[in-house]
Amino acid sequence: MHYYYNTILHYFLHQIEEVEALSSIYGDEWCVIDEAARIFCIKITDDIDNPKLKACLQIILPHDYPSAAPPVYQINAAWLRGPDRMTLSNSLEELYVENTGESILYLWVEKIREFLLEKSQSTDTVEQTEVRNMATEEEEVADDVEMPDCRTLKLNTENAHLFENHSSDEELPPIKLGETITERRSTFQPHLAPVVTPRQVRMVLDKLYENKKIASATHNIYAYRIYCEEKQSFLQDCEDDGETAAGGRLLHLLQILDVRNVLVVVSRWYGGILLGPDRFKHINNSARNILVQEGYTSSADEASKAGGKNKKSKSKKTK
Repeated sequence: MHYYYNTILHYFLHQIEEVEALSSIYGDEWCVIDEAARIFCIKITDDIDNPKLKACLQIILPHDYPSAAPPVYQINAAWLRGPDRMTLSNSLEELYVENTGESILYLWVEKIREFLLEKSQSTDTVEQTEVRNMATEEEEVADDVEMPDCRTLKLNTENAHLFENHSSDEELPPIKLGETITERRSTFQPHLAPVVTPRQVRMVLDKLYENKKIASATHNIYAYRIYCEEKQSFLQDCEDDGETAAGGRLLHLLQILDVRNVLVVVSRWYGGILLGPDRFKHINNSARNILVQEGYTSSADEASKAGGKNKKSKSKKTK
């Protein structure tokens, strides 16, 4: 027991040193969100003097980082789409594997900055205009957006093993496709799948990204809730995919409706015209519509804890 506490103290002191170094290096770009919970964020741009692209890296440091666990992270950037996001995430994970047991945050920040620089140099004039418009859309409603608690970005890692099915033949859940909502050339489309393990969540997301249209969406926002009867607890998580605060709002909707064992993904294709706060309304309305459609809730305001097992569906499966 004495050795265990000494080990935890060692990790903690190591984290303090790393955080202090990053704060010194990046100055105002480095932000402490919740020091007790070890939640931080850093604003990253492709060029300090004349930035064209920017991203926000949100991180949570587990108690056994860096020796035994990687940071939990999320990248928020309005321009960062599905395939690019996956490429960048893979790069960060490869960096961690190559430097297991070592401090990784500085390398991650500089890898993201390198990615931004390459992206800005390869982006043509039309794409740059779209990126600037989307960034403006974020800035215009910044004061109106209620940011989700960053702790909702973290999986409940202490209980995650209770939800795992270690069978190698776990099947891909059926994926339902909902009706689209279109306003001012932006299109929103929901997808839904019943899930009972984190692996099924990943299987569904991977399957959706095989669809070129979905993979090319400006944002693929998702949230899920999985309920463990034995422990009477939830495993839940969300992803903004660059649409700041959208994932947290979507998860909040699932919580209000008290739905469980379900993953909802809302794809948005940006049409070049700013929607402001209306985009959040369309994202949640798309999600609510497919939850009603699949019988997870009987109306827009009433939850059905029994789920959608006895409801007939009029939706289509994704191909």
